[in-house]
Amino acid sequence: MSIREASRIVGINRRTGQEWLNGCAERVTARGGSKAIRAAVQPVVGAPRTFPLNPRRGELKAPALPVSSRYLSEEERIRIADLRREKKSIRSIAAALGRSPSTVSREIRCNCNPNVRPTHPSYYRPFTAQKRAESRRPRPKTRRVETCPELQDFIQTRLDEKWSPEQIANILRLEFPDRPEMNVSHETIYRALYAQPRGGLWREIGRRLRTGRSLRKRRRRPDQRTPRFIHPRVMISQRPTEADDRAIAGHWEGDLIVGTKNGSAIGTLVERSTRYTLLVHLPHGHSPGAMQTALLDAVRGLPTTLKRSLTWDQGTEMAHHHAFAKISGVPVYFCDPHSPWQRGSNENTNGLLRQYFPKGANLSKYSREDLDAVAAELNARPRKTLGWDSPAERFSELLKNDPNTPRVGPVLPKLPRSDK
Repeated sequence: MSIREASRIVGINRRTGQEWLNGCAERVTARGGSKAIRAAVQPVVGAPRTFPLNPRRGELKAPALPVSSRYLSEEERIRIADLRREKKSIRSIAAALGRSPSTVSREIRCNCNPNVRPTHPSYYRPFTAQKRAESRRPRPKTRRVETCPELQDFIQTRLDEKWSPEQIANILRLEFPDRPEMNVSHETIYRALYAQPRGGLWREIGRRLRTGRSLRKRRRRPDQRTPRFIHPRVMISQRPTEADDRAIAGHWEGDLIVGTKNGSAIGTLVERSTRYTLLVHLPHGHSPGAMQTALLDAVRGLPTTLKRSLTWDQGTEMAHHHAFAKISGVPVYFCDPHSPWQRGSNENTNGLLRQYFPKGANLSKYSREDLDAVAAELNARPRKTLGWDSPAERFSELLKNDPNTPRVGPVLPKLPRSDK
């Protein structure tokens, strides 16, 4: 309605209504006009304005459904419009509303009327902004893939060619840089794939995606994960610095190589300075209890000088690390998540062992004698990082310093060399 009609309904003068709508500058008159204007404007500043509907015209508003307080209300949008007319900054408006500055900035950017002329600035209308927000609120919305047949055919063709959604999304941006309707993210493609068949991309999903899943795998939030260890872990950042340069022997790295469907496993221990490898036999599985018993048997024959530390990944098989460290005297340190390079020697050794224990094999069929034979053959190989000495030779030199200490693992003869 017009300003004159709105002022008549509220019960004020039309000029006063114009000043309330557009804001007013202080005018000093002989009769104290500035104080009168401030007294008239002050009651409405900071309070939400309401415009009653005219029942004569049948303007009866239907009761609206409750909206969450996390969204801007109509009163807040009116307040934003008032403060913008007063030339307030985004941060001062946000502080007055108790909202984030990004919320106010996004509201003005998305719901501000565009410029009708090059010299005419954009303006913010609260009731128009409220209608735009209400029109975008209903759910579910029509997916972009369903509304654009060309986009749907492009995605379907690439899926038939075994492309991944991420590859399709990036190629779309390269081939259609000036067409926003053809640019979608890989998450949009995944949602269209896993949605119910309503004209979307539902054509044998199990054969189109590399994972072969017909349902999305639920991701767990970090704060909802079940803790793996009862006792607190000691991270690798607290490991003695002497282990970093490999100058002092006795620091070990450990891990598992698992068989088919994680049903069987073999434990691997690698000494950092000599690269000497011990294979841990796990005939009763790789549960925390079985792993603790097998590791205690593996390190029982080591001298004290060779039991300085053990670095492991964050696998659940080391849930009893506290008891193992207390009994064996070997402190256990854990790597950071997704950081296999912190156990580089062990990861390299596991790759070498796959020549003997291929992936997908049943590792429970190997006996302790088989593991000892593989370890002996691996330790007898000359290594470039050791100056072409073998790990068995370097480890034997360490044991010579303590002749009363029993040997660990198979006793290997020194290989003949043509250059010595």
